[in-house]
This record gives sequence, C-alpha cells and structure tokens, in this order.
Amino acid sequence: MMLQQCILRTCHVLALVLCVSASEDFDWTKNERTSFYYGTFPTGFSWGAGSSAYQTEGAWNMDGKGMSIWDTFAHKKGKIFSNDTGDSSCEGYYKFKDDITLMKDMKLNHYRFSISWPRILPSGLKSEHINEKGIKYYNDLINILLENKITPVVTLYHWDLPQVLQEKYGGWQNISMVNHFNDFANLCFERFGNRVRYWITFNNPWSIAVEGYETGEHAPGLKLKGTGAYKAAHHIIKAHAKVWHTYDMQWRSKQKGLVGISLTADWGEPVDITNQRDIEAAERYIQFYMGWFATPIFNGDYPQVMKDYIGRKSGQQGLGASRLPVFSPQEKSYIKGTCDFLGLGHFTTRYITQKNYPSGFGDSYFADRDLAELVDPQWPDPGSEWLYSVPWGFRRLLNFVKTQYGNPMIYVTENGVSEKMLCTDLCDDWRMQYFKDYINEMLKAIKDGVNVKGYTAWSLLDNFEWDEGYSERFGLYYVDFRNKNKPRYPKASVQFYKRIISSNGFPNQREVESWKRKAVETCSSSNQLLAAARRKSQGNQEHAGMQKAWPVHDEV
Repeated sequence: MMLQQCILRTCHVLALVLCVSASEDFDWTKNERTSFYYGTFPTGFSWGAGSSAYQTEGAWNMDGKGMSIWDTFAHKKGKIFSNDTGDSSCEGYYKFKDDITLMKDMKLNHYRFSISWPRILPSGLKSEHINEKGIKYYNDLINILLENKITPVVTLYHWDLPQVLQEKYGGWQNISMVNHFNDFANLCFERFGNRVRYWITFNNPWSIAVEGYETGEHAPGLKLKGTGAYKAAHHIIKAHAKVWHTYDMQWRSKQKGLVGISLTADWGEPVDITNQRDIEAAERYIQFYMGWFATPIFNGDYPQVMKDYIGRKSGQQGLGASRLPVFSPQEKSYIKGTCDFLGLGHFTTRYITQKNYPSGFGDSYFADRDLAELVDPQWPDPGSEWLYSVPWGFRRLLNFVKTQYGNPMIYVTENGVSEKMLCTDLCDDWRMQYFKDYINEMLKAIKDGVNVKGYTAWSLLDNFEWDEGYSERFGLYYVDFRNKNKPRYPKASVQFYKRIISSNGFPNQREVESWKRKAVETCSSSNQLLAAARRKSQGNQEHAGMQKAWPVHDEV
C-alpha cells in the first residue's frame, strides 16, 4: 500500500515538519495546537452515537431478509480477518430495546443507525416484494427511540446493497441503480418519514467507490482500477440528488425533514508549508477525497483539479476521453444544492507531499492524485493501523468545509478510535483522551464560526469492522462476541462521554480533569464482571467437552 511504502521515508521529511509548525497554515490555530479550550457548546447542540445495520444487527437471513453484498462477501474465505462474518454480530435485531436503555442512560440526544435495504426489500426492488417484518423492526426501533426522547438519524445506504442487484446489474457500476435506490428511499419516507426528521442518503461514498470497486477490499470486491471507482461515484452522486429531489417534491411539506449525505475525510496537511507543490498536493488530497462528492453536491461539478489530473493522465495513457465521467449541463444544475446538511465523518490526519506517478504506472485512483501520504511516528496510534490521533486536523477540516462550501449546517456523523489489543481492558483511557481532544477541537471550530449542530461518537457498540472483522473495537460498550447472548459491558469512555454530554462541553479545568479519574474508577467493576463471565463461559464449555479454540486476536 502506498502509505506503508511512504512511511519508511518519513523520518528526514518529518524533521522539517516538526521544526516548522504547520499551524502557520491557518491563522485561526496559531499557537493553539496543544492548548485546551474550556467552554460549552451552543444550547441545543445534539449529542449521539452511531451504528450501521450490517455491523450490528445480525439476523442475516431471518424474517424474510434478503442477501446483501456484505453477506456474500463475508462468506467467502480469506476476505475478512479470521474469516469473521456479520451473521450474528451484536444481535442488535433482537437486542435493540436493551441498547436503547444504554443510550437513555448516557443521555444521548440522537442515535444514528442505517436501514438494511435487503431487510425491507429482499430482491432490492419495491415492485417485487416488501418485507413487512423488516418494516416492523425499524418501526419498533424508531418508536422506542422516540418514547425515550432520542432522535432517530437514519442512513439509507451504509454499504449493504441487495446481492440480487449486484448480480443482475453490476451494482453501482450501472445507472439503473439510481432509480432502484430512489424507490427504496421513497418507501422509507412513506413508512417512517412521519417520525424521522434527519435522513442521510449515503455513508462514506468514497469507501463504497474506492474499496468496493477499485481495491476490492470491501464488498462487492471488484478491482476495476482506474475506472470502477469513478463510475460508481458518478452514479452515487446522481442517486443522492434524485432522492433529495424526491423528498423535496413529495414529502418535505408534510414531514418537515432534512436530507443530507455523510462524507468521511481525513485532513491533509502539507509536509512543507513553504513549498507550493506540497500545499497544492495537500489541497488535491482533500479534493480527491471529500471534494469528489461535496463539490458536485454544493457547486454542481467535480473539483477542477480532479478533472485536470484525471483528464491529463487519461490522455497520456492513450485514452480518447477522461476516465472521470462528465455531468451534462442539466445534471449539474440538478445536482447542485441537493444537501440540507452535511454529515461529516472524521478520524485522522495525514501529512501530504508531491509525488509524481508516471503514466506507465497504470490506471489507478491513487496514482491519479500524484501525492504521497506520510505520518508522524510520534502520533498516538492505539488501534487501527490507519488511525492516528491528530486532533488539530479536525478543526482544520471543519474550517475547510466552512470556507469551501459556504458554511453549511454540519452534523459530525462519525468520530472515534479503535483498540486492537490482545487483552481485555474496559478502562480505555486512550479513547477518553481521543474524545476529549477531538471534541475540544470541534468546539474551537464552532468558535471560529463553523456551523456544527451535532456530534455522533463512533460507535455505540463494538461491532463487525468490515474487512477487519472483530479484531478492532470502536465501541463505547464492549461486546463479548464469544458469548451467544452478546452481552454489553460499559467501557470507561461511557462515563466520560456521558459527562461531556451532561455538561454540554468542558465547563472548567478542575471538573474536566476529574472526569477521567472517576470514569476509570467505575470501569473496574465492569472488568470484574467481564472476567467472571469469561471464566464461567470457559468452564461451561470445558464441562460440555467443547474444546473449540477462541480466536487468537481476542484472547484475554
């Protein structure tokens, strides 16, 4: 992977970076990279946690649910770490009432979840069959959330495309998906819209396009290098716009809801802020990442830098036209402005420098960008190999959105950190520190004038982490996946986040400094309960003569 190749070259480059503070890049963060701001969020700021259907529901073939591309992909050996699947996952399909009790105890204002397309339309098509049992599940979930004064924030597509549509049409490579997705969305508006105010069309379309159709790391696992990602993204943008217009014309006056999209983006910081090539490379990194989707939705067309670079590379490769599809004038006007709010997922930051990829390197989204990603070895990296804690990048990204897209209303839809540990410890001090630092940078961004209205911690529960299976845990609550009942245990970060919510921010230094200490004190009893449950479970297995090995990556 390009990043891994580049890390070996970081040391001499980062010597310069660490001497020349990159905070010079933006005036509003001068001398504030390590300072903590004590203050509170605006009245009415919404605090929540998130999940997605395939990652948490389980019940993959129950009550009439159809197959999704992730059901198919995860069942293929070698695609997922340890050959894990989401077949049962957190059993959220059966345990959602218990989970809402956890949310209520944390005093969450909202809960972000996704609707599984094949759970309510098993064949993917509204015209063929509506699965009323699937409709009932989401109705019950929404109703009980509202009874507990928790606002549902609903994602329509969090990656689990009906498998039938992949096989029949080629999934997001086919323009017909625009109408099929619109039919699915329209059904959701019809059945749930009288109680749901916030709709997200797509979660992280960058990942759908690049990892699903370019690298093949995610379902459907296709490697259509240089073309597949761009074509998928093109159709996703059109599908988003059509759903927005459908809601606007048919439902908005009755339901008073809002339709947005959730884009995930790292921040890209120039390695050398005095080098124009690095500055341009960092801008290009963000435009190829978030701007790929945000610029058409806000401004009507792809970023100019994407059109220039992909067009030039396509010409050098002897192609008659750019590998980046083109929007017609009518499509540009149709797509522009189709966003009531921007959902923003953010986890980490990269240093970016110019790197030229010759045309002979081959067709590739990554080569099209002509840049290299670097990391600072001193950045904390508690879990996922790609996720380093770089809080100051969050404020920069939020300000970038404000400047680039006319200060839209923003809901942070994903932010959190994983652990990847051989032992189980619910006293997750690194996660508490991550939340404290990142949420504080978001507070500074609001002081800068960024229009952030809500924050969603990722995630409520440990869950199925896509191609990493269960080897990485983002949850506030630990899930014991080896127990068929999938019990939940609060990590220390539950209490810490709860205190941020109840204080609506960081009221004063003395109080905030006590939060982590008190949270760690409460998690020791949870550790004891989990250890006792493990011993009991192991004893029962041995008594029954079941010597099945537990996964090595999840050993105590």
